[in-house]
Amino acid sequence: MDSSNHWYGHAHILAEYCGLDPENPPRIDGVIQHGWTFVHGFGGGHNPPHGFAKYAWSDVCRRRGQAHGWRDYQVVGAPFLYLDRVLPPDPDAPEPEGTIWYPFHGTVDFEKVEGDHSDLLREIRETEDGPVTVCLYYVEYDQPEVRRHYEESGFRVICHGRRGQFWQGGDTDFLRRQLTELRRHKRVASNRLTTAIFYGAAIGLEPAVYGDPMVFVDARKEFDATDWLEHVYPELHGKTIDQPTAQRIALRELGADALMSPEELRIALGWQDIWLAQHEERTSA
Repeated sequence: MDSSNHWYGHAHILAEYCGLDPENPPRIDGVIQHGWTFVHGFGGGHNPPHGFAKYAWSDVCRRRGQAHGWRDYQVVGAPFLYLDRVLPPDPDAPEPEGTIWYPFHGTVDFEKVEGDHSDLLREIRETEDGPVTVCLYYVEYDQPEVRRHYEESGFRVICHGRRGQFWQGGDTDFLRRQLTELRRHKRVASNRLTTAIFYGAAIGLEPAVYGDPMVFVDARKEFDATDWLEHVYPELHGKTIDQPTAQRIALRELGADALMSPEELRIALGWQDIWLAQHEERTSA
């Protein structure tokens, strides 16, 4: 199995939805899209060979990928949306309030982000009404000089966990933490149009995208798109965004119309025989 299938607990979430052991998800002979991208659904380090399934979230990504010359797509919907089905809201939870803010982040592999965090904090204070939770990606959370800016701001500072690498060091409850936190808030905001914005908008939060977008250090041009995103998605940028419009776009980009039943998803991922064998074993015991 491609190790990126375990990032953020994706394979574990899908296994749970399919009625299999979420602690030990079966092998997937393909690559699951692990985050929202404005291209073909997969990052620069992913170029699966022909015949190796590309499990994209949405038909939008499939079309972009085919325009890129890629094939072997299977559209299954985002694991986050399956998790939203598996993990019902806490009926005793307090009413959502305030904003969860996601500063644009780098990756541990090759991309680092530079920007003025102090200016960003000032703009957040001037814009947001109510309590603010700042969620740092683990790359920035592990940098004391970056984390200190937010810890000294008076905002609540959190991290959803670690992505992991090569099946080691990842937090399989990453998306569970993220979904729980999103449900605690009324707004979700970032200085770039990123995965977290789509997640929040999809489940009904009011999104906002504003502030210095910051820059990748030595970024590859085809995966930066600092200015391009605002031209393509103007309705998803600004301090006040129409929530119904944002939700409609988010559900399209996350593949809400492609979500499958547990049986359908087991077949798509190659897990049906495993489930049948386990089901037969349980019923004959």
